[in-house]
Amino acid sequence: MENNPNSSRTDRKTIERNRRNQMKALYSKLNSLVPRQSSRESLSLTDQLDEAAKYIKKLQTNLEKMKERKESLMGTQERPNTSVSSGATMRLRYPQIEIHEIGSALEVVLITGLDSQFMFNETIRVLHEEGAEIVNASFSVLDDTVFHTIHSKVVDDMMFFILHQSPMLERQ
Repeated sequence: MENNPNSSRTDRKTIERNRRNQMKALYSKLNSLVPRQSSRESLSLTDQLDEAAKYIKKLQTNLEKMKERKESLMGTQERPNTSVSSGATMRLRYPQIEIHEIGSALEVVLITGLDSQFMFNETIRVLHEEGAEIVNASFSVLDDTVFHTIHSKVVDDMMFFILHQSPMLERQ
């Protein structure tokens, strides 16, 4: 019976049918992972695969852009300083913040790069929202570093609570 040609032909047919069913299931799974478009159901299998490949390439491009954005925000990327015509580069860095508590007064020292002016505005906004009255704010620039100093008076007792509860703020 083992030499029966019909038996081996049937086995090959069964193996091929299982392979086709498995491939169909995999195509279906891949198709379900690609965002829907209006007429995807009517696309041929090759068009569906082409669309999936384009989608994957788009995701890779977006991932690279996000990595570059993350590096620039994290301060690990060097880039040309557009404000300096000599072609010098400036190093982006993490903003640093120190809060010195003196009775009901606060001194906030914020150290940023030239491209992080929004951090100063955000710090002022947060202090104001949390009940601090800004008394004085100043800054100094040294190379590509900006030193901001903010003096404020705590008007709201809630500010003291927030300062003592926040693990992200460095107090001295």
